Amino acid sequence: MDNLNGLFAFVRSAETLSFVAAGRSLGISASAVGKTIARLEQNLDVRLFQRSTRRISLTEEGQLFYERCRRIIDDLNDAESMLSRTKEAPRGRLRVSLPTIGYRFLLPHLPEFEQLYPEIELDLDFNDQIVNVIEEGFDAVIRSGDLPDSSLMARRLGPFRQVLAASSAYLQRRGRPRELRDLQHHACLRYRFPTSGKLQDWVMGGAAPDIDLHLPPALVCNNMEALYGATVRGLGIAYMPDFLVADAVKAGELHTLLDECLVQTGQFWVLWPSNRHLSPKLRVFVDFIAPRLFAGTRL
Repeated sequence: MDNLNGLFAFVRSAETLSFVAAGRSLGISASAVGKTIARLEQNLDVRLFQRSTRRISLTEEGQLFYERCRRIIDDLNDAESMLSRTKEAPRGRLRVSLPTIGYRFLLPHLPEFEQLYPEIELDLDFNDQIVNVIEEGFDAVIRSGDLPDSSLMARRLGPFRQVLAASSAYLQRRGRPRELRDLQHHACLRYRFPTSGKLQDWVMGGAAPDIDLHLPPALVCNNMEALYGATVRGLGIAYMPDFLVADAVKAGELHTLLDECLVQTGQFWVLWPSNRHLSPKLRVFVDFIAPRLFAGTRL
């Protein structure tokens, strides 16, 4: 086809089953529609309509062709709508779910976001439970770990790694572990996943020997922020993401331990429903956080 005129004329005629109605919709005469359809049939070497003095109807080939053409036009309309929406000022409420500790990596960037997009109202849900983005009405969620098979769209955010950390007061009282075996004689602060109820494994490797560690739990909790607070207060050694302890380490409140034995890394993602249109408010939020989160927080 030289252009899309024949495609639009065909689809409109198929929908109305009338060259007259199609012409009225397109702003051309019924005769012009008929001639356009005839040229299209000639180019395709197939009859698309059965014609009589009173009405037209789709042939079997015409019906198949219409179904494909309808999807093409829908995609074209979506593309046009997307471009027009990019010119709109992002505004409205944006509901985002994050893990409980998400405020530590998101909130520092919100003043800049608010300055750039003052008409967006952020509604943040800090929750370690797995949420259903669509059913619970969220525009987006930020989560770590492997992505489950789903219809959600995703964009990679910054990576992080796990570290062992303890306070100065604890290390002065109990001493600093020099190798992995020493952990068996320390107060270990353990995290319990709220969704599964399982204790988080302390994944070791690197230069560490292949040993089976028994880590005595001095405290167990299902909130990572509480685990962090217990560590700062000198209750023991905890296994936590680096971005959570970065500020405390820089301030000298916490110290990382056995860094050469820590090998586990993680990955955060922002996910959103795979609707045809990415709203301006969600698009600017995703584009804003992707290059900023976790930048400069590595130990």
